[in-house]
Amino acid sequence: MANRPLSPHLQVYKWGPHMAASIFHRVTGDGMSFVALPVLLWWLGALASGPEAYATFTAVATSWIGYVVLVGISWAFFHHMASGIRHFILDMGAGFELKANRSGSIATFAIAFVLTAAFWAALLLL
Repeated sequence: MANRPLSPHLQVYKWGPHMAASIFHRVTGDGMSFVALPVLLWWLGALASGPEAYATFTAVATSWIGYVVLVGISWAFFHHMASGIRHFILDMGAGFELKANRSGSIATFAIAFVLTAAFWAALLLL
């Protein structure tokens, strides 16, 4: 019998885009929970608290760090959405072939990038 581990471990798996897409799906879900939710609640609280509180929120949100956070949140949303659609397709039993799985994984990153760029272009140009 070959000298192999009893159960697969990280050294056994070959890293690829499918693993990155799965890991990023989890990270973006957590990121939206721990970053986007507090930002949303701060925005809603500022709306309810009056012009001064909203001006403070707007000043922070339109600073360079605010834009970095907001672009990150929007990228996380679009990546999580694209990856969720990929997982839905996998749940239906399609896309398990290695080439299709790899292509779908890479597509989640490309779709997230394109949708984020289009979203911010529409926000900033309109």
